[in-house]
Amino acid sequence: MESSPRSRRSRRTPRHRPAPDNQPTSTASDDTQTGQLPRVAGRRRTVLRTLAAVALLAAAALVLGLSWVPDPDEPSRPPTADELTRLSAVRVTNYRDLRAGVNLTAGTGAARIDLVGWIDWSRPLLYLDLGGPGAGTERGLLQATPGVMLLRPAPTTPAPPSPAPPPLVPPTNGWRLAAPSATDRLQPLLDLLFALATDRSDPPAGETARWIGSADDADVLAAQLPPAQPGAPTPPATEVRWWVDREARLHRLEARLPNLGPVAVRLNRTDRPTLRPVEALGGQPGTPRPLSTAERRRLTLLPTQLRTAGEARATLTALIDSEANLHGTGWVNWSRRSAYLAVDDLDPPRRRILLRHERGRTTQTELPATVNAGVDPVEPPLPVPTAGWKPAPDTGLAALLDAALRAATTPEEGTARRIRGDRLNDTDLDVVEVAAIGEPIRYWLDRSGLLHRLQLPTAAGTWAQVDLTFGDSAAN
Repeated sequence: MESSPRSRRSRRTPRHRPAPDNQPTSTASDDTQTGQLPRVAGRRRTVLRTLAAVALLAAAALVLGLSWVPDPDEPSRPPTADELTRLSAVRVTNYRDLRAGVNLTAGTGAARIDLVGWIDWSRPLLYLDLGGPGAGTERGLLQATPGVMLLRPAPTTPAPPSPAPPPLVPPTNGWRLAAPSATDRLQPLLDLLFALATDRSDPPAGETARWIGSADDADVLAAQLPPAQPGAPTPPATEVRWWVDREARLHRLEARLPNLGPVAVRLNRTDRPTLRPVEALGGQPGTPRPLSTAERRRLTLLPTQLRTAGEARATLTALIDSEANLHGTGWVNWSRRSAYLAVDDLDPPRRRILLRHERGRTTQTELPATVNAGVDPVEPPLPVPTAGWKPAPDTGLAALLDAALRAATTPEEGTARRIRGDRLNDTDLDVVEVAAIGEPIRYWLDRSGLLHRLQLPTAAGTWAQVDLTFGDSAAN
């Protein structure tokens, strides 16, 4: 006798069996109350295990991408003619592209240095943020040309968790010439970045060049770094690998440098803002041209303006060398042809002196001990001390102050050109360069012909400056 549908259903195994008495039933509310993750069983546990494995594989792929090696089934070989041609054109492509974003890592572990920012090969100029566990006291901002390196130490706060580009508009103060210890460590890295561009194609790579593989739409080629300039020595980089795309553009470079270890450079070819050199490096290059009639007239009237004003308050900034980053305040007097300033060395141990420059002779004396022990810049005391003056060593300040006093004499005809327009304290100015005896002098003139800033190049490759404010009284 066949069983009825109802009786067949009754003999089926129940879908949900009650939990044994000694095992409490798990509910969503229990998990919520205890703060525990919900219990997972069966197919759901398998899915989560699969997702965890995928996450581990993705992390491993990221690590491998940061330190790429070719697949075993891609043996190296000699480059093709096309690959050699693109490799020879890489540095010209960088030069023609003008600028690129830079992310450089040098060394490993506690000695690692991170440099993040931009390079302008056309000037050339580097503007970077210096960080990493190996940066030490040099952590902060960096601007450099091939001959000069400036650092602006970061405040003594915890280092950021990851390197980031510097602000597009660089701070105007706090810059120092790099100390020899910093130069020895960082200069090979800066030389490597500057050497990645040239205005002519390189000769074909030698027989040692190899095609290693391909990655990220680029061919990976092993070849020695060419000299930065024809006839210059070959940079000391070894094990150099180039990531070069079909348009002869460099995207990545890896090498080893003596005393630094592995170096990885990544270029962002779409991140290429116009860089602003700080004033100690000469400021914006501008487009030099002859003076207009109005500009020539204002320059001609400058001596009369200065002699009429008589004197001005002066603020001096001069990065003379790594142990003489100077700041001074005082007065320049064209009637007496003299200057009188209190000058501080901004780096420890702080040195504070009084400086007088009269009729081509520069003398100095120590500030009183009560003033010398301070931290903030000070004004020179009045009346002027009469004792303790002795000849000042030639640090370049005498030439700068002499140039400020000679601004009250008419320059020779045809020796001036306009470098650029600029802005200082919300005033539009013309930066005019006069070819004087020795070094060029730059005058920052407003539309009335009044002098706001004077600059003079130094032996260190920087520009020293005196900012002038008229209307303040002095007793010099």
